[in-house]
Amino acid sequence: MKLRLLSVLFLTLGLVGCSSEYKEEELQTASTEDRRTKGMDKFLGEDTLHFGGPKKREQEDTGLGVNSHLWRATLDTISFMPIASADPFGGVIITDWYSPPQSPRERLKMNIFILDRQLRSDGVKVSLFRQERDSSGQWIDQSVDAQTIKDLENAILLRARHFRSKTIK
Repeated sequence: MKLRLLSVLFLTLGLVGCSSEYKEEELQTASTEDRRTKGMDKFLGEDTLHFGGPKKREQEDTGLGVNSHLWRATLDTISFMPIASADPFGGVIITDWYSPPQSPRERLKMNIFILDRQLRSDGVKVSLFRQERDSSGQWIDQSVDAQTIKDLENAILLRARHFRSKTIK
């Protein structure tokens, strides 16, 4: 009986804690500046996700936790590789191993991190892993040229700038 009463009490307190002192129409019609000064964004903050309503940022608000142009450009650039995991809110894309058709004894894997909500040259980081199959059939780790990683990052940035220029027009 006490456990049930405590459960109801915590549930009620939790729901009351989630309620807002602002009416829904106030939240929808308030400008970004009004929302900030009145504390309407106090729980979610300025740079968190939102899936509709008025835009908080004019230039690159996407509802994603990262820059939408970098996200799209990354997916577009690595579209030939199978994706093992993609987290648009955290900005992490992990590919599965991929063997190019021209060299089946080699395989590649990438971890890509989108580090910012703005389109910046240091907003993307690529980690590339390469393995080759030896004569016994085992996969052996191989080194990756630093220039290859730099070229991948530059290709993603170039594609992101292309996407951004198409949205500005």
